[in-house]
Amino acid sequence: MLQPRYDDYDHGITAIDTDYVRPYLDASHLIVRDGRAAFVDTGVNSSVPHLLAVLERKGIAPDQVDYVLVTHVHLDHAGGAGQLMQALPNARLVVHPRGARHMIDPQRLIEGSIAVYGAEAFKSMFGEIRPVPAERVIAISDGEELKLGNSRLLFIHTPGHAAHHYCIVDYDSNSVFTGDTFGVSYRELDSAKGPIAFVTSTPVQFDPDALHASIDRLLGFEPQAAYLTHYSRVEDLPRLAAELHQDIDAYVAIARRAQGTDNPAERIGAGLREYMLGRLEAHGCPLEPDRAAQFLAVDITLNTQGLLVWLARQ
Repeated sequence: MLQPRYDDYDHGITAIDTDYVRPYLDASHLIVRDGRAAFVDTGVNSSVPHLLAVLERKGIAPDQVDYVLVTHVHLDHAGGAGQLMQALPNARLVVHPRGARHMIDPQRLIEGSIAVYGAEAFKSMFGEIRPVPAERVIAISDGEELKLGNSRLLFIHTPGHAAHHYCIVDYDSNSVFTGDTFGVSYRELDSAKGPIAFVTSTPVQFDPDALHASIDRLLGFEPQAAYLTHYSRVEDLPRLAAELHQDIDAYVAIARRAQGTDNPAERIGAGLREYMLGRLEAHGCPLEPDRAAQFLAVDITLNTQGLLVWLARQ
């Protein structure tokens, strides 16, 4: 019998481990208000049984789920959306207008992901990406609100990590669901100082100026907590935001130093590794440097790819 990993928080919020790649890498958040429910991000196809198992454990019928909210259409966030929607008869998929067409016809999304991961890894990690019928898709505008039970959820467009990214302001919990806009924060890297977060510059739409602005916009709501897809609830947001701003500038500097060299990918990767391990050491991270480098290896690779794409646009 499937044993899903999940953590319950106040205000009907549950973080569900999507079991993508490794434990506690990728979360889907379930929000339950007044007998109605919504998922924020879905993980991949293999994640869907975990999400449905948590619904069953909580006594929530599939027809009580009103929305599947995908912060952006990168496949670790939206790859399971089509399959999940098939199990939720009343749900509407809520997506940024720039991402809607990719959920309705995912072919270009599939091709772009294969370019990043390779065909064999793509098939292993993501499986078959299922389309969502157009009539079940809501292309949400910046500043638009939806009701979940008696609660209001505000959607704000937050480019920087991706041009088709939104975040969700949850008034009831005074929190924000941030996808990748507020970076990644793995619990294994926590120290006595609290959590540490890193900017994610994965391909192909990293925009430093837009990301600076989006982080500031989130802070403007003065939320108590942020729910990150990688990985879930963090507080002390002003400190984390200042560190993310520092990351953006550091990533750009690392990329610019590599521009025009014989092997910019190698130089960017080495620069990111040195920078991120330095931050972890200053933070008092409990992992040994070699273990920390191994732990962050995929992030460093994807961030390097995204910075190379950004450099090519300059």
